[in-house]
Amino acid sequence: MSNILIKNGKIWDGERFCFSDLLIENGKISKIAKMINANAEFVYDAKEQIVSAGLIDSHLHLRKMSADGLGVGEWACFPFGVTAAVDSWIEQDNVTVATARMIKTIGFIGTWISGNHLHTDKVEPLRKVWKEKAVGIKVCFDGKDTDARDITPIREAVEVANQHGLKVMVHCNHSPVPMVEIVKILRKGDVLTHAYHGGQNAAAEYDFQCLQYAREKGVVLDAGFAGHIHTDFGVYRKAVEKGYAPDLISTDLTLYSAFKRGGRYGLTACMNIAKVCGQDEESIFRSVTSTPACVFGKAEEWGYLKEGRSADIAVLAYEDDPYDLTDFSGNRVAWDKGYKCKLTIVNGEVVYRG
Repeated sequence: MSNILIKNGKIWDGERFCFSDLLIENGKISKIAKMINANAEFVYDAKEQIVSAGLIDSHLHLRKMSADGLGVGEWACFPFGVTAAVDSWIEQDNVTVATARMIKTIGFIGTWISGNHLHTDKVEPLRKVWKEKAVGIKVCFDGKDTDARDITPIREAVEVANQHGLKVMVHCNHSPVPMVEIVKILRKGDVLTHAYHGGQNAAAEYDFQCLQYAREKGVVLDAGFAGHIHTDFGVYRKAVEKGYAPDLISTDLTLYSAFKRGGRYGLTACMNIAKVCGQDEESIFRSVTSTPACVFGKAEEWGYLKEGRSADIAVLAYEDDPYDLTDFSGNRVAWDKGYKCKLTIVNGEVVYRG
């Protein structure tokens, strides 16, 4: 295993920015300090670049966890600085293959709604297989794609989660009830994903009352962008202006979206959307490092750059990167400069170099 010295970077350690060098030895961060002079097989000059704790994608679909026809491999994560990921619909039990990959993973077990009731027969079997990697259950509370008619499935999800000591993640697009009704049922630490969608029963109703209530209650707000599909950029921008930026920035990346948007859609693109919509840089980086690490109980392993920890690192430049997305409401987000991944390191090994 090669020793790596990263020089002259703007360090994001999960809590603050500072300018330092960083030394990796035997797969771990051995030193963070100014002007480190040490022998290393690989020296990288990160001048005018951000050296961040490895990014965490809090909502995507991975092969061997989600359906293989939907899930992506780690090859779709590393080019965007992602070193840890949260699968949002575990339905497979192929643990051996899934845990052999380098990217670090946890996930939510998928549940189904029919007859306006939640079917959870797979929760216990999958939880026994995935053990501590299964942190919660996911509910697709979508009145168009499921037979959800009122708040009943959400109540049932919380009951089951309480029985098993799990979190709940709720997909709230096309919800059959106002979003605030979902928030009332969810507990502190549960996740409301696609929280900035447009259309009926959206967050903007009643002047973002539901997001205010979620903040007060400790319900976690996840952007879950899915590019332009599950996010209304106008709603997102207004929410940021009012102080309701998401706790988590995530991609909802699938096998389809990884290529549909030019093969360049990933977590850095979502960070760029957030920046164009007015979110400040510190908030953006918290949303993809330390906050998800804390939300999902991984703060001792993920989301921070600290001496002695496993070297999971993303080096990002802010440079020319033209991109253009228009959501279903006709709101356009475009940028000429954006975050681009230059180096991804997992366990002290370079897994991507841009």
